[in-house]
Amino acid sequence: MDTTIVEVTRRAIGPVGVVLPVSLITAPPIELQRESVRRLEAAGYRSAWTNEVIGKDAFTQLSVLLAATERMAFGTSITNIWAREPQTARAAAALLAQAYPGRFVLGLGVGYPAQAAAVGREFGRPLTTMREYYTRMDEPTWPPATEARYPRIIAANGPKMLDLAGEIADGALPAGLPPEYTTEARKVLGPDRLLVTGVTVIPDTDRDRARAIARDSLSANMSHPPFAATIARLGYTGDPAAVGDRLIDAIYGYGDAHAIVAKVREHLAAGADHVMLMLPINDDFATGVEKFVRLAPALTEIG
Repeated sequence: MDTTIVEVTRRAIGPVGVVLPVSLITAPPIELQRESVRRLEAAGYRSAWTNEVIGKDAFTQLSVLLAATERMAFGTSITNIWAREPQTARAAAALLAQAYPGRFVLGLGVGYPAQAAAVGREFGRPLTTMREYYTRMDEPTWPPATEARYPRIIAANGPKMLDLAGEIADGALPAGLPPEYTTEARKVLGPDRLLVTGVTVIPDTDRDRARAIARDSLSANMSHPPFAATIARLGYTGDPAAVGDRLIDAIYGYGDAHAIVAKVREHLAAGADHVMLMLPINDDFATGVEKFVRLAPALTEIG
């Protein structure tokens, strides 16, 4: 762990940032992406994050977006470890960090069995797979990779992966979980590691409509056994309908800007260094960016 780079990153990304709208069915034109990050930077956001799936290269995307902005920091949420060999990931990350000092955060995630299968690999045991990948990133390459400092954080939505992040990485990136998990993550990581927390937000002045969207999102998440196990361990058990109501209010920032700011502050108070705001999957890219721009006056006042 590099405590200096953690402190530099905390200052660079600020307390709140946004995840560029994620679609699994369309690819937004790169010029739209350039224009969008410029708008987000002008609106006052200090950082933005991008996802990666098999077939979408986060490093290439961020090289374009970093070049399109002046000060904004970018992170991967997450870089999919099945997309490339660890030494290649190291080289790509270091090159971005050298080109844009202090503006790049590498988030790594083990993903899902289907993503491993898509590239002809065995998923294996997630903890072992992540540990081996992280370790191999530091192995020598020939020719040598660029040397540059940047933080590496691990997507950790369960206690074992969180322990691993606290052991070997510069921090952790849990997402879609209630503030109780953020509190737990900070205890595991201690004060010197970076804690980035992802929160799904549904900006809509019609609170009932926003809540209905959140309920659909929660239903999809509940179908994943690891998610269900994590929230059960946090005390969200009992009647499914009641758990759903409690979880919606605990997990989602929904409604007007005031409600979303309140949810961000919950996670910051629980120990997060940074809260990245996520929209529901398959939100229209341009529309999603417009939502973030409208929220900016309230959000950029935090911290």
